[in-house]
Amino acid sequence: MSLQCSSYYGQLGSLRGDFYETELFQLGRTYANRWDGIYRFWAFPYGAINIYNPDDIETIISTTRYNEKSVVYSFLKDWLKEGLLVSHGNKWHQRRKILTPAFHFNILRDFCITIEKNSQYLVNTLAKVSGEVVDIIPIISEYTLATICETAMGTQLNEISTSKGKSYKDAIYEIGHLVTHRFVSVLLYADFMFNLSSFGRKQKKLLNIIHNFTAEIIKDREEYINKNGVQSYDVNDNSVFEDDMFLNKKRKKRAMLDSIILAKQEGLIDDAGIQEEVDTFMFEGHDTTAAGLAFFIMLLANNPTIQDKIYKELKEVFGESSRQADIDDLSKLRYLDNCIKESLRLYPPVHFISRQLNETVKLRNYTVPSGVMCHIHIYDLHRRADLFPNPLEFDPDRFLPENSVGRHPYAYIPFSAGPRNCIGQKFAMMEMKSTISALLRQYEFFPVTKPSDLQLKSDLVLRNCGPVYVKIVNRNK
Repeated sequence: MSLQCSSYYGQLGSLRGDFYETELFQLGRTYANRWDGIYRFWAFPYGAINIYNPDDIETIISTTRYNEKSVVYSFLKDWLKEGLLVSHGNKWHQRRKILTPAFHFNILRDFCITIEKNSQYLVNTLAKVSGEVVDIIPIISEYTLATICETAMGTQLNEISTSKGKSYKDAIYEIGHLVTHRFVSVLLYADFMFNLSSFGRKQKKLLNIIHNFTAEIIKDREEYINKNGVQSYDVNDNSVFEDDMFLNKKRKKRAMLDSIILAKQEGLIDDAGIQEEVDTFMFEGHDTTAAGLAFFIMLLANNPTIQDKIYKELKEVFGESSRQADIDDLSKLRYLDNCIKESLRLYPPVHFISRQLNETVKLRNYTVPSGVMCHIHIYDLHRRADLFPNPLEFDPDRFLPENSVGRHPYAYIPFSAGPRNCIGQKFAMMEMKSTISALLRQYEFFPVTKPSDLQLKSDLVLRNCGPVYVKIVNRNK
């Protein structure tokens, strides 16, 4: 069978103007609507297959055979080096074993206390703008950055300075623009050409800001550990699993940065390796969650009936109490959980992943030759009408157990799936539940920006081209 082939790069090269990235994003959606789950493109010397049907996606990501990320991720190597997102093979496997215990349930339980404290700080921050229309994106982004610093990194952001935090966030946004431009400019795929370009020179300046910020976090935590030691988390024998093997010994559970600092002391990672993983988790741990929360708040503002149902569930769990939630409270918020899942279906922060195919692969209807990239479009997968009827409707009941029976296991993958799934997905879900439960107990959201107003753009993380406005009103006034 012949496979539909787009003139992808030719059309990308013609895109110009202030809405370059939104036009690029929309072009991908045009192709997804035109062809049934798969299309290809070719621009010498690169070829790629684009898939957004669950059978083909399962073939690629359910196994370790295709674990290597595509050349697109090499654009991140000056930033993330060989961190968990980019690495593959033995290095990826070793790092995954070091880091997985850092997201054990007992540590998440401890993190919940810190996350709830920061959620209450966010509640107090919004009191200053109650009754006003605000752009929710920078407010939420500041909150998620502070939370990842204080939980996984063990360092309070205000000890480093909030101004440096803002510079760090701004630099990450700018890096996203540069990666997008490089993706559509084949000549810039070569490091030599990119480094000579204005984009390469700008990236170097931005990376200095990013790396200096994360290096300060590492330095701060290492000094703390040298002075105070490391907090450990004991677990029952039946909760110890394979990834707990550390130099042939069962290891205790520790927070992420502490784990890799101790791994350095045992010779399993060096200073460069610590920097790689901190850069990776600082980016993924705050930016993706911030994007997910911003879109979710916008959806709640535009769906007051659903917002009221969440508030009713919160009253059932907390009554009239103003106490902070603990992890057991959050586990009872099943309707809120379904709402978050539905929001991540419509607006998956990681909307696109890519693998390198180093051997011939048999997909559902086509045989794909070795040596090409495989782009997996999660955004388009989640909006397939054959998988999710009325796909543009925000309907949390899709995730009720009775409505999930028979759904393809790879139809919904906001945190990817298979061996390279997101290591921090439970952390992210807990943070989103904590944030929304704290906010809705105090405030109502009213619509300003509507889903139809969004102009989504191609970036490392799904973003709107512009603010996301909501009106926030205190329930007690």
